[in-house]
Amino acid sequence: MGLIKALTSSVGTVFSDQWKEYFYCDSIDNDTLVVKGQKRTNGNNKGQDNIITNGSAIAVNEGQCMIIVDDGKVVELCAETGVFTYDTSSEPSIFAGSLGQSILNSFKTMGKRITFGGDVAHDQRVYYFNTKEILGNKYGTANPVPFRVVDKNIGLDIDIAIRCNGEYSYKIVDPIIFYTNVCGNVTESYDKGQLEGQLKSELLTSLQPAFAKISEMGVRYSAITAHTEDLANALNEVLSEKWGAKRGINIVEVGVNTLKASEEDEKMIKELQSRAVLRDPGMAAATLTGAQAEAMVSAAKNESTGPMMAFAGMNMASMAGGMNANNLYAMSAAQQQAQQQAAPQAAPQAAPQAAGWTCSCGKTGNTGKFCEECGKPQPAPQAAGWTCSCGAVNQGKFCAECGAKKPAGAPLYKCDKCGWTPEDPMNPPKFCPECGDPFDDADIQ
Repeated sequence: MGLIKALTSSVGTVFSDQWKEYFYCDSIDNDTLVVKGQKRTNGNNKGQDNIITNGSAIAVNEGQCMIIVDDGKVVELCAETGVFTYDTSSEPSIFAGSLGQSILNSFKTMGKRITFGGDVAHDQRVYYFNTKEILGNKYGTANPVPFRVVDKNIGLDIDIAIRCNGEYSYKIVDPIIFYTNVCGNVTESYDKGQLEGQLKSELLTSLQPAFAKISEMGVRYSAITAHTEDLANALNEVLSEKWGAKRGINIVEVGVNTLKASEEDEKMIKELQSRAVLRDPGMAAATLTGAQAEAMVSAAKNESTGPMMAFAGMNMASMAGGMNANNLYAMSAAQQQAQQQAAPQAAPQAAPQAAGWTCSCGKTGNTGKFCEECGKPQPAPQAAGWTCSCGAVNQGKFCAECGAKKPAGAPLYKCDKCGWTPEDPMNPPKFCPECGDPFDDADIQ
C-alpha cells in the first residue's frame, strides 16, 4: 500500500472515474489539533465508513498533515500539499513536507502494517493534524516563582520571588508520536482544551529551571521581557523530553505580559544597588555634598530653634560622623592617580630601518645577492679600520701583519646617505647607525 501523487491536470478527468472515494479536510481552526477526514463518495453510498477503497483520492491542504491508520497502526503519512492516490499495490510511502527528519525516523520504525489491502476485515481511517502554530495558550503563576538575581558589578547574588503571566504557543512537529501517545483513534476531533490543563501545569513547573538558566546569563528580572526567545529556548530544553519525545510537540514562542517581584524585594534590590555606588569615594563625596546642601537649606528655613542652632546641630552631626566631603574627594583623586601610574606606559617605537642593501646605482631595498635594478653583485662588507699597503685591515696604529705604521693620510669615512660621521672617521662601523646604509667606497671623503 502507498500514496502516489496525482497530477494536477488529471484531477477531474481520467482519475475522477476511477476514484471511489475522496477524503479531504476543511480548514482546521486554532482550537482543533486533530480531525478525522471527511469522506466524499462518487455515487457509492454503500461503502464502509472506515474502509479506503483502492484508487481513492486523498487531499492534503496547507498547514495539515495526513496519516492513514490501519487497524490502529500508522501506515502512511503525508505533510505535502496536493492530491494523492491510494494504491494498495505500492510500498508504504511518506511525504514529510516541512516536518523534518524526525517524522521520517518515526515512520520507519512503524514498518509495513497493511496486508489485506482494502478488505473489509480492516478498520482504515484518515486523520488530519493541525501543523500550524497553536496560539493563545494562557499561563500564570498562582504562587511566586523563585528567581536568582545576580549582579556581578556590585557582587549581588540573592533569591527573590516573582509572579508572571502571559501566553505561549506550540506546534505539533511529530504527528505519529502525537497520535500514538496522546489522541489515538478519535471519533471526530481532538481539541486543545483536552490537553491544555496538563501542558499549563507542566509549563509552570518548568518555569523555575528555565528562569535559572536565564539568571545564569546575567539577565535581571526586569529585563526578562526582552529575552522571551531565550526563555522559550530554556523551556524547550527543559520540556523537550516530556513534550517533544513523548507528545511530539515543541514550544514556539513564550510571551510575558507582566513579570513583577514583590515590593519588598524590589525595594531591597534598589537599596543594595544604591549603596554599592557609594563604594566609589567620588560618588560618596558627591552624595554627601548634596545631602549637606539640602540640610543647609532646611536649616535656613527652621523657625522653631533658629538658623544658628540648626547649623550648630548640623556641624555636630558632621563631626560625629567622622567623614567629610573633602576627605572623600581626596581619596578619589588618590585612587585615580594610582590607577594612572599603574597603567602600562607605551614604549617608544624605534624608527624603522631600511631593509636590504643599496647598490651603487641608487637602488635601495635589495635583498638578494644581485641588484634588482642593474644586476650588480652585492658589495662585500667593508671591514672597519685602515688598510695597509700589504693588504691587511688593521684597527690600531700599526699593521698587525707587517708592522708598518698607520699612514697619516688614511681615508676618512662619512655616510653618503645621511651625513653621519663616526667618532673615529678612519674606523667606521659596518653599517650607519642612523640610516642603516653600509659603509663602502662611496663613503670615503
